[in-house]
Amino acid sequence: MADFMGMMKKAAELQSKMKAMQDELDHIEVEGGSGGGLVSVRMTAKGEVNSVKVDPSLAKADEIEILEDLLVTAMNDARRKAESAMQEKMQALTGGLGLPPGLGLG
Repeated sequence: MADFMGMMKKAAELQSKMKAMQDELDHIEVEGGSGGGLVSVRMTAKGEVNSVKVDPSLAKADEIEILEDLLVTAMNDARRKAESAMQEKMQALTGGLGLPPGLGLG
């Protein structure tokens, strides 16, 4: 029984460390670009898109802000769908392991 308690303690410690890392990733921001600087995207390390900038030469000037907002929304929607698909796969993978609820693995 002592081994089981030790394993549960280590699992709780791991979960706490993973939560702290996930929280930290929310505050790290990166920027990617394409087209020699014509398009740039700022996002968190967790994949949440914060902003998109499109050079006015690529679209009508009065529609750039709408295009940028639509791109942010579309990218975040795709990221959420990817996360959901990944969670479904993880649950299918770990479903038969009998892991205690709340381990944060699925």
